Amino acid sequence: MKGIIDVLQLQIERERVKPIVQPIDYTQHNSTFYGARYIFECGYKLNMQPLTIATAATIFHRFFKKAELSSYDVYLIAATSLYIAGKTKDDAVKIRDVINVANNTLHRGSPPLDLNDEYWSMRDAIVQAELLLMRMVRFEVTHVHPHKYLLHFYKSLQGWLSPSDWRETPLIEAAYAFLQDFHHSSVVLYHKPQHIAVACLNLAMQVYGIQVPCTDETERTWYSVFVNDLLNETLWEIMESIMDVYSKK
Repeated sequence: MKGIIDVLQLQIERERVKPIVQPIDYTQHNSTFYGARYIFECGYKLNMQPLTIATAATIFHRFFKKAELSSYDVYLIAATSLYIAGKTKDDAVKIRDVINVANNTLHRGSPPLDLNDEYWSMRDAIVQAELLLMRMVRFEVTHVHPHKYLLHFYKSLQGWLSPSDWRETPLIEAAYAFLQDFHHSSVVLYHKPQHIAVACLNLAMQVYGIQVPCTDETERTWYSVFVNDLLNETLWEIMESIMDVYSKK
């Protein structure tokens, strides 16, 4: 049986070495992880909803599940995924805003593009990439996200946890943060949304040392009430995949 995550030790390690956070130079990286990170940064700058950003990341990962990474511009596909997700989730933004934010994030400090050849070239690239991307994902841009399951499971746990744990622990905030960050990885595509929701909640409870009364990690698991096909090994596999996201540079 795997042990509980030692959060205190993680905090000690972080205090020991405090890195200076610098803006990411995306031009030095070419991977789906940084493509997803680019989606999140651009999405926040565009004031998009978290679910819209998660949708964009899912579309992005589904595209590169079928496409060769070296054959496409990662950041063009990322920007296009954001544009498609905005229209899909009724959180639409103007294509000019997407272009300017995407360009400024990729090329730090660059001013908004004038309506010149560079702007129209990038606009045409996004329009063409949208058609390609939609064909690659077979026009299936809607996705059942774990978010709604996470909220439902969390609210259902209210009557099980002690009032102090419920009031004083930012359980849902931590679980949602884990869920959003998990979208940096393509592994998010390979598990059921219900299972991911359980894993995020369980990881948050592990972090804060919360135990659901009258349950354990083997025969009487709290999540068996919500999902009856989630093995304990699978749960830990998902949790480890979530934690792996934080080990990437």
